[in-house]
Amino acid sequence: MAPSFPRRYAYRPRATARDRALAEWRGIDLAPLEKAAARSARPVGDILPKVLTGLRMERRQAEAEIVKVWNGAMDPNVAAHAQPTGLRNGTLFVTVDSNVWLAEIVRYRRKEILDRLRHSFGPQMVQRVSYRVG
Repeated sequence: MAPSFPRRYAYRPRATARDRALAEWRGIDLAPLEKAAARSARPVGDILPKVLTGLRMERRQAEAEIVKVWNGAMDPNVAAHAQPTGLRNGTLFVTVDSNVWLAEIVRYRRKEILDRLRHSFGPQMVQRVSYRVG
């Protein structure tokens, strides 16, 4: 025998006239609940690509790949004092640990770093590099 649940927890696809009258009297809008109950289940395969697009997984994978390439392609001294922190609209943001290293990178190594990143990822992915002390 199935357990008996109170009426408010039972699955009802449509509200009865009594329920609608009570909801109106209480000031509750039943339209969203009725709309949710009317939706049918969909396969995960139909929903998953849209969810992944919303989470921007490709962009996050690219950012993780940049960190790997940065540590492998850059001079170990530069990699020890500067790390990429984000990528937005073709600009790679790099945090440098001191003003001295910021000056060193901007004056002498900026072009070399940009060329290496463009060689690894292509010119469209990394168009500029912005350095910050952090």
